[in-house]
Amino acid sequence: MQEALKPILEIQEFDMQMIQLMRLKKERLKELDNINSVKNDLRHQVAVKENAIIDLKKDIRIGEGEVEEVKEKLSKLEAQQASIKKVEEFNALSQEMSQTERMRANKDQQLSDIYDKLTDEEDTLTNLKQSLDSTVESSKVLETEISESIERINAEGRELKEKRDAIVATAESETFRIYERLLRNKKDRVVVPIENRCCSGCHIMITAQDENLVRKGERLIFCEHCSRIHYWPESEVLEEAAVTPTKRRRRRQVKAT
Repeated sequence: MQEALKPILEIQEFDMQMIQLMRLKKERLKELDNINSVKNDLRHQVAVKENAIIDLKKDIRIGEGEVEEVKEKLSKLEAQQASIKKVEEFNALSQEMSQTERMRANKDQQLSDIYDKLTDEEDTLTNLKQSLDSTVESSKVLETEISESIERINAEGRELKEKRDAIVATAESETFRIYERLLRNKKDRVVVPIENRCCSGCHIMITAQDENLVRKGERLIFCEHCSRIHYWPESEVLEEAAVTPTKRRRRRQVKAT
């Protein structure tokens, strides 16, 4: 059984590296999402301001039409007043003209307020567009760097998977199936050594009986607390397999020198 764990430990080293790569890729993708979120928010604000300006311009056209209507009404009232001879009719017409004049003044004020608001909105729109252009330009370098980083991560991941698949082909099928099930649940090392009678995965003490069973290596022994597979670290076979491929290559290079 100790021999059956050797390829599993090698596979686990590749899986740990791949998990790290996936986490790094997730972080880089999150950075891209944040950049795009800022740009999309600015684009949304620009669109909102543009629609608001369109609505204000419509209100201005309507307001100008209403002012013209009031002015025409005043002109007609003035013309009628010139031809009226009775005092009562003249006074009534004068009162109507006063009301119409107040209406015209009110319409003029409303129109002036809309013009002021339009000016403010147009200034805000200009600032938003400048901010959007600046953000798009400044983010290009960062987006390129992130995209290139993700490409490198993908390439490294493919290389690790190829090496992993080669070892999987040599692994005992049932042991590998158990390993993969545990890995899917924990996303962390699931084949761990016993250290000072503790599971090095959950750091909880195991019984002397379980420690002896792990020492013998006759079958798979699982941690009662975290379900990880235990192995005895003094096994030369497993010590060699537990070393990462990179470290093993370096060790051989040192010996060669």
